[in-house]
Amino acid sequence: MCTPHGESVHIPDGYLSVPWIVGTYTVTLSYLSYAWRKVRGALRGEKAAAASVLAAAIFAAQMLNWPLPGGTSLHFVGGALAGILFGPWVGSLILTLVVTTQCLVFHDGGITALGANILNMGIVATWTGYLIYKLVRRAVSGEKGIILGSFLAGWLSIAIAGAVAGIEIGLSPSFPYGIEITVPVMFGWHFLLGIIEGIITASVVYYLVKRVGWEL
Repeated sequence: MCTPHGESVHIPDGYLSVPWIVGTYTVTLSYLSYAWRKVRGALRGEKAAAASVLAAAIFAAQMLNWPLPGGTSLHFVGGALAGILFGPWVGSLILTLVVTTQCLVFHDGGITALGANILNMGIVATWTGYLIYKLVRRAVSGEKGIILGSFLAGWLSIAIAGAVAGIEIGLSPSFPYGIEITVPVMFGWHFLLGIIEGIITASVVYYLVKRVGWEL
């Protein structure tokens, strides 16, 4: 994710006001508690191993940033990919592991903004990507549906997640710019460069389905 005013990738400390910090942590922790209860019995054996591999791959991919004008940057998110391959509940947990590790180990994103970063990338991007893919697959069958669905899921999911981040930042009194600036900036750049995320998502999903025999 990119943020206005020269910061890169995740939302850092100091951007969100206290109500947003408390609110996003509350929503995120409540969701994750429910998600864990739903999947803890099913996430074992080969599925758990595959989820760990995907988490490591997304973690590595997120470390690669694309520079943007004004000192900002954007990176691969992977929420749609995780949601398509494992479903939105497991996908959210995978992204939570990735985002939390980046925050605590590499200081990528602030502790106070961790709830928001997980919400944006682990919940919003994962669920929107999953739902977009399912909608397209209902309308378009066969290989075209797989490619188109995963491409649109990857592309639009980070644009939507970027817009949500822009709302959180823009409505925080501690940030110097309002939503009339933060939302267009966050949504616009993510919508444009989200095409790259869509291509990567579609390529990985298609390869796993056609070459590895992954069942969706």
